Amino acid sequence: QSEKESDKTKDLGEELADVIFVALCLANQTGVDLETAFYNKIKVKTERDKDRHQNNQKLQFHPSQNIEENHLNLSGSKSESNRLLVLNALLKGDIEICNLSNSQDTQLIDKALSSTEEVVDIYHAGTAMRFLTAYFSLQEGRKTFLTGSARMKERPIQILVDALRDLGADITYAEQEGFPPLHIKGKKIIKNEVTLSASISSQYISALLLIGGFLENGITIHLEGTITSLPYLNMTIQMLNRVRIKAMWLKEQSIKVFPYKKETKMVTNVESDWSSASYLYSIIALSKTGSLFMDTYFKDSLQGDKALVEIYRDYFNVDTEFILENNSKPQIRLTKGNKLLPSKIELDLNNCPDIAQTILVTAVGLKIPFKLTGLSTLKIKETDRLVAMQNELAKCNVQTEITEDSISLVSYEKNLPQTVKISTYNDHRMAMSFVPLALKGTNLIIENPNVVEKSYTNFWKDMKKLGFEITKIEA
Repeated sequence: QSEKESDKTKDLGEELADVIFVALCLANQTGVDLETAFYNKIKVKTERDKDRHQNNQKLQFHPSQNIEENHLNLSGSKSESNRLLVLNALLKGDIEICNLSNSQDTQLIDKALSSTEEVVDIYHAGTAMRFLTAYFSLQEGRKTFLTGSARMKERPIQILVDALRDLGADITYAEQEGFPPLHIKGKKIIKNEVTLSASISSQYISALLLIGGFLENGITIHLEGTITSLPYLNMTIQMLNRVRIKAMWLKEQSIKVFPYKKETKMVTNVESDWSSASYLYSIIALSKTGSLFMDTYFKDSLQGDKALVEIYRDYFNVDTEFILENNSKPQIRLTKGNKLLPSKIELDLNNCPDIAQTILVTAVGLKIPFKLTGLSTLKIKETDRLVAMQNELAKCNVQTEITEDSISLVSYEKNLPQTVKISTYNDHRMAMSFVPLALKGTNLIIENPNVVEKSYTNFWKDMKKLGFEITKIEA
């Protein structure tokens, strides 16, 4: 190094030292946690680089028309598994959980619940953010920095935080008011009554229900407005009772959870995931022939997405047979029926919005006019799903109109293109819902295929098992 270069390096070093000194002074005056800020900056860069790499990966589906008869064993319900994991943590491991979901979301919750680190990162997992916010608020003496992906920081959480604060929780926003990340100081909560809106997300309410039995006096929740995704609330209540935590509706808009009394260890079986089954219903609907067997589905399911059975029977000509034989897992068998298709589909999916994308693609594949309502919660999911569906359906020569809570057909302009490239917006359901269109003679290119791991880890393996020809391509 020359003397001139050495002096230049020295000057830069001194300037950097000055910058660090000023930053330390400002941090000291404002109370900013520099370690957390640095961690967040590194995390954002790592996440961005990871997304860039994943977005360069694509899978191509080649046209097919028939599905080979097959038997699939889908993972346990993500919704049930996530609730049971939180309850098991609160019960100090007293629940033996069978058929736990292998989804990425469930793995993230499981990892977070067993972590002793102050920083807990749940990436894109919205359910984890809501349930863990409530969980960590009860962990006396523990400080938690609960954070997630860039998209997670855009998803509102104020309704839940306000409710927890009303009960006495110590939670502050680390960045933008009303949004993650959060600083949570766990403490004992004495208050037992709270009121919150029920029209934004049922997960806010479920988060409170899950911790309710572990508050000294239980909890009574009063709900305001129209309840969205009611089956998910009923699922939470029934699962609480299943693990011997008494919970009940007091009246139409109020729920009470009683303080938990110590019980013996228990075993519970998770039903397979109906949301994941939706893509298989769509495949049968769009195929010329085929049938599917799937394990561990119950006729008296807790999951709201079991509405698939009636919807696909009445509108898409797919029949469901529940099979329960001695000493074997309960199964369902999907087959094509022999009814005429409807001239139009109008559905209110307020109770099961997660299957909206699948239903839309099924309707498009069969060229049935549609109007789906009750979809207000789709705007705060992994992406704004209404906008995303409008964009991707336009690539399929399908024009739609969207509102704050609905999507309806404007026109089928012409036949499906020979090749369609589907963007997935970091949304697992965008990737999986479009796959059945390959049965209508279209080459599909699915961007960022790994996103399916959020809920259905073996999706691509199962598609190959059904006879789809899939090619991995690079951008």
